[in-house]
Formats: sequence, C-alpha cells, structure tokens
Amino acid sequence: MKKPPVQAGAVVLSTAGRDEGRVFMVLTSLDDEYVLIADGETHKVSKPKKKKRKHLKLVRDSIPEALPRLSQGGVEDHEIRKWLADKEE
Repeated sequence: MKKPPVQAGAVVLSTAGRDEGRVFMVLTSLDDEYVLIADGETHKVSKPKKKKRKHLKLVRDSIPEALPRLSQGGVEDHEIRKWLADKEE
C-alpha cells in the first residue's frame, strides 16, 4: 500500500535506517516513492538525503513560513534548524 504524497515543507520523522528517530523537513518530492529531506545539521540543503516515503512518518503537514522559501529555492540550513526546533517544543 502506497503512502499519500508528502508535500514540500512537511515535518517528518524517519522510521528506518541510520537516521531513525530524527526529524527532518521535506524539501521536494522526486517521484511517488522518494523525497529529498534535510535537517540543517547532518543533512544540509546543499546535500539533502534521498529517502523512501514508506520510511517516513508525517509529524506536521507543512510549515507555512517555509513554503515561499522552498518554492523560491532559497531556504538555508539555519532556517530549517529553527523551524524544526520550534515544532519540537
């Protein structure tokens, strides 16, 4: 069974792999199976992690402040770290 598509800007939890238990932000969707994620620390915007959707759990649909920045391609690592830290509290 396929998971529903995860939108850019969504906050997700990794459920498998070396990064299991870490929180990430979805940067973009590659296809029906893969997305690119970053957390601003271990996986930076310049080198995001390619991850299967089935190994992600949706924590929050999207961060409204992130959407315009992601669509313009101008999001930075420090912004992702701030948004993820704000959502963990």
